[in-house]
Amino acid sequence: MTDIVRADGRSVSDLRPVTIERGWSKQAEGSALVSFGDTKVLCTASFTGGVPRWLTGKGKGWVTAEYAMLPRATNSRNDRESVKGRIGGRTHEISRLIGRALRAVVDTKALGENTIVIDCDVLQADGGTRTAAITGAYVALAQAIEWGREKRLVPAKAEVLLDSVAAVSVGIIDGEPMLDLAYVEDVRAETDMNVVVTGRGLFVEVQGTAEGAPFDKRELDALLDLGVAGCGRLRELQLAALA
Repeated sequence: MTDIVRADGRSVSDLRPVTIERGWSKQAEGSALVSFGDTKVLCTASFTGGVPRWLTGKGKGWVTAEYAMLPRATNSRNDRESVKGRIGGRTHEISRLIGRALRAVVDTKALGENTIVIDCDVLQADGGTRTAAITGAYVALAQAIEWGREKRLVPAKAEVLLDSVAAVSVGIIDGEPMLDLAYVEDVRAETDMNVVVTGRGLFVEVQGTAEGAPFDKRELDALLDLGVAGCGRLRELQLAALA
């Protein structure tokens, strides 16, 4: 990597300051307030008995997610989608992404016929809201599963979580691959990518687009290497939050 210094003083391979506060909500069975720099997302996990009708009697549980942004999470106010009367395409897309990421590391048979719903609410947005949401959602999910175990809704020895999962953004700016883009970088990126990786370093999802110039395999490999390394550091922070 080069010795380029970014606007906030980071190197190209540095994460923003990341904090994960487990148990932030007193009401939810699991919760985490996660900050990627100035991006802040509250993730809450609700544990309920029973599953959707299409899963009833199959001996499997279900994990799903919903994502939303507060009206003033951004520089200007956005109307609540509930007031508009419809959920936007971006919101649907991110909600499904978070759900897929979590289900990739869950043994639904071990969960039993229980449902865990993760709500990810963006309190403040400065780039990378979906990646922060996935990273915090895993912590909230793990806490909710332990709650279910304590309440004997999940067998004591059931290994519900097969692995951890985290996510981070990467991108190419002025020809240079960079990790964890803040908003001022994201809007300038020639290539923008979100990488979702398990604790073992396996890919769950890669979302990448050439916003400006197309990118080659060498650049793609550099972005993926940055993403895997960044998710590895996020995993350490997740484990510390859950310790």
